[in-house]
Amino acid sequence: MKTLVAILSAFVLAILVQLWGGKGGVARVAQLRQDLQTQLAANDQARQRNAQLQAELQDLREGLEMVEEKARQELGLIKPDEIFVQLKR
Repeated sequence: MKTLVAILSAFVLAILVQLWGGKGGVARVAQLRQDLQTQLAANDQARQRNAQLQAELQDLREGLEMVEEKARQELGLIKPDEIFVQLKR
């Protein structure tokens, strides 16, 4: 009976050693959770920066189209390879 208790105690001890100090142990899990939080924060910052850049890009595209439209209508400007045709009524 004492040998059975000793064997079971050894197994429990081995399991506890793996739980606390092994490859998938508690310390490693805590470190991975911290790394995950850091990465999630970095991802959020990158998403915000991407959204800001996308908004700036959209403003530039729309701004250039508006400038081009005003130049065509108000100043009568044309692009280099275009032919200007004016119709009179």
